[in-house]
Amino acid sequence: MPNERLRDALLRKGFNLDEVAAATAVDRKTVERWITQSRVPYSRHRHTVAALVQESENYLWPDAVAPERKAAIGASEVIEIYPHRHSAPYDLWSRLIDQAQERVEILVYSAMFLTDDPTLVRRLRQKSRKGTKVRLVVGDPTSREVAHRSIEEGIGKTTLAAKVRNALAFYRPLDGESGIEIRCHATTLYNSLYRFDDDMLVNTHVYGFAAAHAPLIHLRRLTGGDLFEMYADSFENVWSGAKPPKWP
Repeated sequence: MPNERLRDALLRKGFNLDEVAAATAVDRKTVERWITQSRVPYSRHRHTVAALVQESENYLWPDAVAPERKAAIGASEVIEIYPHRHSAPYDLWSRLIDQAQERVEILVYSAMFLTDDPTLVRRLRQKSRKGTKVRLVVGDPTSREVAHRSIEEGIGKTTLAAKVRNALAFYRPLDGESGIEIRCHATTLYNSLYRFDDDMLVNTHVYGFAAAHAPLIHLRRLTGGDLFEMYADSFENVWSGAKPPKWP
């Protein structure tokens, strides 16, 4: 069975078999077997290829790293844990957005606190025009999942839906902008996710508390780790089922 993740990563980064063979000091046919037959390279070669395509080793070869090593690496992916989202430094969000070059991905219900920054739309537009891929996923304000979460936060059945509509109104100027996609989801979220290249902020959801009062975990992706990748896969799972908003 072919290694489609490796094939896709090489295509996206524009590397051919000869270039990978030269970088890893192996035969061209060996590289071809890594792709077409899912052969797992030696550790030193996995490190080289992962760095070349800027993907994690665990993403390219999920079964190559022993579980105990994954666990150890995963612990090292945790940069900081804040007891509450509001206790994180204010400039953390701005700094991570500004540093991102490849992707900004946000999965939330509303995250109205982001809209407190009047420059955010302009900055995201500027980043997309420089090649940064931006994907925003907010809750479907008509969904029962949004209504349930609103009740769980203790703010009434319709309050969160109103916040989602306000967030959509804020982001609407970005609709149709090249490199920016906006979707709505009807999913039960256990975390809000904010990804900026290889940094991610995970805001846990706690029953009876607003997200601002729940813990925030700052992760940084490491080759061979699977904590970051787990949340990245979660984003993709929600994204695949999300739909474009029904703009008012």
